[in-house]
Amino acid sequence: MQNRVSEIRRLIRTLRVSMLEAEAVMREQINRNEDCSFVAGDILKMRAVMAGLAQERMVLGDNEPIVVNSCFRAGRTPSRYQFVKRHLVPKVIEGTCCVVR
Repeated sequence: MQNRVSEIRRLIRTLRVSMLEAEAVMREQINRNEDCSFVAGDILKMRAVMAGLAQERMVLGDNEPIVVNSCFRAGRTPSRYQFVKRHLVPKVIEGTCCVVR
């Protein structure tokens, strides 16, 4: 049983790294306005496999967290800037007090 738990933990670790890499590829495709449906489908399949492995790991009694060291960021950090909605202002011609429309 210990061998199966170790194997599941190894599979989850490699699957997490693969998912992070696929998400990075998908973000690049989105930034280039390309179709990313194939990669998104693969990520959904990986999530389904991950859920099955996590459930099997819990059934076997392994509740310890699995640490993954990778070069990818786990998520976006909150911005320290607050964005303000800007409103358009009518153009004023210099030297007059009239508004041009």
